[in-house]
Amino acid sequence: MAPKGGNFEAMSVLPRALIWQRVDTHGAEFTAFDDRRGLVARGAATCADPIPYTCRYELVTDPEWVSTRFEATVEGAGWLRTVRMERAAGRWRVTTAEQGNLEAQVPSAPFPGSEDPSRLSDALDVDLYASPLTNTLPIRRLGLLKQPAGTTRKITAAWILLPSLAVLPLEQTYTVLEPGKVRYASGDFVVDIDIDSDGFVTYYPGLGRR
Repeated sequence: MAPKGGNFEAMSVLPRALIWQRVDTHGAEFTAFDDRRGLVARGAATCADPIPYTCRYELVTDPEWVSTRFEATVEGAGWLRTVRMERAAGRWRVTTAEQGNLEAQVPSAPFPGSEDPSRLSDALDVDLYASPLTNTLPIRRLGLLKQPAGTTRKITAAWILLPSLAVLPLEQTYTVLEPGKVRYASGDFVVDIDIDSDGFVTYYPGLGRR
């Protein structure tokens, strides 16, 4: 029973949920989502490295799986950061807020957000650091589930670092290997990812499994 006078933001019930367990460190990611017409997802990721933190996020795409909104709050001992990203008319608008001092614990942590959002103009997908969920975005947007082995697509993603919430453009390549397996590559990093029939990661070597 809600307390009298309570002010609660309306929030839709999402019909599906997944959990990935980190295999590289202590941590996990939970997401509740609806993928019937694009994607609406709310989730939380926890991690012990480089310091303990939790990231709560909300992600929305259009019906063609182009990312249109991403919001996240990351919190640790003595600090909290938020980022809000909205895409309209082919441009990303990025706003941030910060409390406490993350740099005191992670001196190398960059500032949250993007110094030049115009560098993200080619990014149709967001890629949250160490989040298996966001690998699904280009897989579904590009229709890779229906493509033959050998199909390769190159993209630019808006890469959101954790725990800093810095946002950078990142070139990525997805290659269909066989039903249920795609190869992800970015720079010198290459990994073969297992996915289910809906394009959601089941096993990401060195990162997580469900």
